[in-house]
Amino acid sequence: MSDTVYRSIAELKGFSAKNCLPMPEPVRALMCQPDYYEARDERSPFAAGRQGRINPQLAREQWLGLRGALAAAGLEVSCIPPLPGLSEMVFCSNQAFVGLTPKLERVCLLSSMRYSSRRREVAAFEKWFREAGYHVAALKDTGAIFEGAGDAVWHPGKRLIWGGCGFFTDAGIYEELARVFASPVVLLKLVNERFSHLDACFCPLTQEAVLIYPAAFDAASLELIFRLFPVIITASEHEAMRQMACNAAVIGGKAVVLQSGTVNAARHLGALGLEVVTADVSEFIKGGGGPRALRMPVY
Repeated sequence: MSDTVYRSIAELKGFSAKNCLPMPEPVRALMCQPDYYEARDERSPFAAGRQGRINPQLAREQWLGLRGALAAAGLEVSCIPPLPGLSEMVFCSNQAFVGLTPKLERVCLLSSMRYSSRRREVAAFEKWFREAGYHVAALKDTGAIFEGAGDAVWHPGKRLIWGGCGFFTDAGIYEELARVFASPVVLLKLVNERFSHLDACFCPLTQEAVLIYPAAFDAASLELIFRLFPVIITASEHEAMRQMACNAAVIGGKAVVLQSGTVNAARHLGALGLEVVTADVSEFIKGGGGPRALRMPVY
């Protein structure tokens, strides 16, 4: 069904990603300049011990380098103005989840962030998407937690959403998300606190291939991934933990932007025929985000 949430392979009953309806790939990206960026220890294990250790000048240079890499790969990059006091607004993937309905209506489902200090970011993104002509929706359960594209990920080119839960986003919100976008959802449970968002350990590359860090998931979730993706690439522990290899920015199933130094992942992705572009965003990894966390795909 078009709005079913699948939690185990027993529930699939012949369902496959191949049979899902097609959906256009996003051709734009939204970013936010790192004017007020700093790492927050309590937010992410990647930030532990790094509060106050960000080099602002280097962070800005790295951000500009990533923006240039995305533009060179064919994305039109727009920017939302940063707001004073919002140190993590630069991580643009958490404030909303955007996509298209079957009628190709552009929809933005607003996040309900875990930390109250980040909820001001959501209001800024709501304003941006309304002005951009999106239909903007909010969760009916105002007490639920939903961390946007940090936990909800479109299958490349298909009307299928992968939804992460276990640390931030509540599993129950995915029934509503499936209805809003009239798209099935495959639910994945995260069990490793080092990978508390789905986008840190799960990166769909093409309609057939995905890059994952297996130790981030429970057994039922791994079964779902292996059933629905013919090609599984596993990131090494070092590259997943230290270089956020799975937080890569994939562009149209043709190119992928990785953190510099992710040698093993780059080799495997290149073997798939993807154009591999590297960018150094190490100052942002200190705060818990790689290339993918620094941009939100928009339509």
